[in-house]
Amino acid sequence: MINRVTHQMTQRSTLANMQQNLATMSKLQDQASSLKRIQKASDDPAGTAQALRLRAEQRASAQYDRNMQDGVSWLNTIDTALSTTSSYLQRVRDLTVRGANSGSLGETSRAAIATEIEGIRDSLLSQANTTYLGRHVFAGTSNAAAAVGPGVDGPYTYAGGPGQVERRVAEATTIRVDADGAQVFGSGDTSVFALLDTIAAELRAGTNVSPRLNDLDARLEGVLTEAATVGARTNQMEAMKQANTSRALTLKTDISAVEDVDLAETIVNLKAQEVAYQAALGAAGKVLQPTLLDYLR
Repeated sequence: MINRVTHQMTQRSTLANMQQNLATMSKLQDQASSLKRIQKASDDPAGTAQALRLRAEQRASAQYDRNMQDGVSWLNTIDTALSTTSSYLQRVRDLTVRGANSGSLGETSRAAIATEIEGIRDSLLSQANTTYLGRHVFAGTSNAAAAVGPGVDGPYTYAGGPGQVERRVAEATTIRVDADGAQVFGSGDTSVFALLDTIAAELRAGTNVSPRLNDLDARLEGVLTEAATVGARTNQMEAMKQANTSRALTLKTDISAVEDVDLAETIVNLKAQEVAYQAALGAAGKVLQPTLLDYLR
């Protein structure tokens, strides 16, 4: 059986093919102008799902980077405060050694040393209440007005909270960014501030302050230990930050591989499609030449 092909069938088929060719050319033009292979989810459902996952990881990586930058600032603030505290305590130790030379110092000299130690005590209080962006770095999660201040435990009560301030630097990794003020400075009668008050009082009273050197050494050791801990956490944070930066570059490359077009290939395909479209127009012009008179013959 011979199928009858009418002129109308030929016309419809030719126009449909031309329309498909034109749609393909339009899609290639959009890709070439936007440099994106995926304009909508239907262009590549699997690629779209992959791109969405990669972009979610990219957003998480950006947040981790912000967390680490904030954490490094916290730790640097603490490191500076601990370094200053160590210098102050070393100065107090030197003054205490000088004050222990009771035979060579008069009452006025000892009183002058006591006054300087009290001034250092006030400076230490300032270091204990160091803040970063309005948060006390030695007070844990507490929102108290001061990390160390007057309270029921005495004039130098530690008001920090029991919780630790942490920053998430990876999906399953957090790093502590605060310091334990109670461990560094003590609280109440056992605080470093009370110790300095005792040394000053004993100097004025003419009491031998040599036994206080061991107490000062213990406080210095505590400050240096905390400084070493903070340094280790800072190094860990910096290492994680470098790794996250590398991960961010990898994610950017992966997203580009999924979403972006190969511009050279796209331009070649577009030119080929344009040639094909022009050829289709020429062929259609020859096929669709019959007129109404041809039908009336």
